[in-house]
Amino acid sequence: MPNIVLFSGSSHHDLSQKVADRLGLELGKVITKKFSNQETCVEIGESVRGEDVYIVQSGCGEINDNLMELLIMINACKIASSSRVTAVIPCFPYARQDKKDKSRAPISAKLVANMLSVAGADHIITMDLHASQIQGFFDIAVDNLYAEPAVLQWIKENIPEWKNCIIVSPDAGGAKRYVCCAAAKTFNV
Repeated sequence: MPNIVLFSGSSHHDLSQKVADRLGLELGKVITKKFSNQETCVEIGESVRGEDVYIVQSGCGEINDNLMELLIMINACKIASSSRVTAVIPCFPYARQDKKDKSRAPISAKLVANMLSVAGADHIITMDLHASQIQGFFDIAVDNLYAEPAVLQWIKENIPEWKNCIIVSPDAGGAKRYVCCAAAKTFNV
């Protein structure tokens, strides 16, 4: 395996640990804390010089704090001479703000993409983007993974009456993504 260092942000340490276990790696040492004025402080606790760094940090929960922590971690690794930094962001923050829906409205997903690039990310891995157009907001590589196959498999294995279930989406975009795929997969059981 290449020289990989895997760090966990504070948003979902359990997920990061499961990824590390699956890869047979130890999580990298990182200390995150808040100063009294609520600024985020990150200390990378090991050398990342020449390493391929992966940072797992979700954009859920305390979204703004988690996003800022991720940006600081990316930048800290780049300044410490890592060869490449990949941000693993299962839930991309501000993804629902992917277009200008009224005058003077920002496209916040584009702003987040710019911030990640400026911080020093070389690659983004995310899941189920609200709109695939968000990938075009980046000047770096983006892999948008789809949870639908794993979710359907889990449903089939864990819900005895799965054929009588109804999948509900929070919005029209989600309905387009999952309902058509679920219907197609149902016939291929």
